[in-house]
Amino acid sequence: MSVLAAQPGRHNPKRELWLAWWTLVVFYNFFFLVFFVITRVQPPPSPAWDTSRVVQWFHDNHFGLLAGFAIMFVITGMTTMSNALIAYSMRRMSVSRAFAYSYLILYSLSAIPGMLLMCIALTVGALRPDRDPRLIAWIYDFAFLSFVGTMGVFLIGSLVWMLAILIDKNEVFPKWFGYLNLCNGLTEMVVFGIYTGVFIFLLRRMIQREDLGTGPLPDLVGAAR
Repeated sequence: MSVLAAQPGRHNPKRELWLAWWTLVVFYNFFFLVFFVITRVQPPPSPAWDTSRVVQWFHDNHFGLLAGFAIMFVITGMTTMSNALIAYSMRRMSVSRAFAYSYLILYSLSAIPGMLLMCIALTVGALRPDRDPRLIAWIYDFAFLSFVGTMGVFLIGSLVWMLAILIDKNEVFPKWFGYLNLCNGLTEMVVFGIYTGVFIFLLRRMIQREDLGTGPLPDLVGAAR
């Protein structure tokens, strides 16, 4: 018997799930706008640039880096709710809770070197464009190395989610989404936009279907009854 059926008088028992989902939507909209449009740090620029080209890049993107990363410093905390919702999806599966906890730990820790550290380093470089060009080049290398260097951690996180989906018997997500996790883990930025849109949509369907029980999720028709 589901919790929804057992508590018919409770008002919107899934409100925390919807709050987490909307937070995820807002965060990824800002993430795309900041990283791909305002700061132009994605896709990452070439690591082969010489010092003069790196200094010119900081000059050309000066205000974008400062404004964009100021936004990220404000909204970085939203990642906690996003990660929690994905971990919840694994808690709802028929798999061990170790999957959810592993994913939560991996993504919570990798967000610091994989995103926040890059934001801080590039902001430092943009704040003082009159620094020694060699130091500016070092900041540039350090920032993007911190980002690219964490791709292995994100790959493991994607594999954890993939494995949980493939062995789950509660039908929280379709099996093909497990393989899409593998594609995202191996290619990262190539399918990132498609992957992000898909998992946001599937998380929304999960919340719609959720009966707060422990068995297989009902379909949308059954969940609406």
